[in-house]
Amino acid sequence: MAVEGDVVLIYRQEKPTVFARVEHIEPDMKKNWYHITLLLLTLPTQPVTWILRDYYINGEPFTMGGVAMRLEPVPKTSLAEEPPPAKKPGPKKKDPGKPATVIPFKKPSA
Repeated sequence: MAVEGDVVLIYRQEKPTVFARVEHIEPDMKKNWYHITLLLLTLPTQPVTWILRDYYINGEPFTMGGVAMRLEPVPKTSLAEEPPPAKKPGPKKKDPGKPATVIPFKKPSA
């Protein structure tokens, strides 16, 4: 089931309509029903609260006022999944067999 912070795509009559972020989910009095608060990512943003069954939140189609609706989770992408940026050739390093020279930082005396 979707959790707070997830982004979903809302379909209306089988057409993608708007993206929304799940703000809050709390159980309803009826078993397997939930109050789900969505922040519609429109300009301006609009919060809405719907009462849906658990499987509607998971992507099963439902009707609202006779209109076919569906929530589809938007897959999360991770920076780790993106290919690493191409490395630019940098200055050559000195021979690793030689120890480096440490130059102390001294304050000039006044």
